Amino acid sequence: VQLVESGGGLVQPGGSLRLSCASSGFTSDNADIGWFRQAPGKEREGVSCIIISGGITNYADSVKGRFTISRDAAKKTVYLQMNSLKPEDTAVYYCARTSRLLWINRCVLSQGDYAYWGQGTQVTVSS
Repeated sequence: VQLVESGGGLVQPGGSLRLSCASSGFTSDNADIGWFRQAPGKEREGVSCIIISGGITNYADSVKGRFTISRDAAKKTVYLQMNSLKPEDTAVYYCARTSRLLWINRCVLSQGDYAYWGQGTQVTVSS
């Protein structure tokens, strides 16, 4: 099983990026995908999550209204559209997947619930 992130890079404040998380080797869509990030010198934090099968989403307060998570079931890919980026969004962004569907009506941004992790992709917001 594997998760592979892509789409990171350098962008100016106010700009946009779209991150992708491609999964392979999983036999079921009954799980959540979460995006997490870790800035230098800080703990890793949850950004957004989505229930793969149902599309229910959740966002951290710091990104609400700016980031949008979505999924393409056919491509087995989850996206994180990031708009109005700020310097404080600079971090390594990781996607992760739970081993099973935890809740029918919500996904949570608790790192301990996620069993599989990608290698991360760097996002730098700077002028």
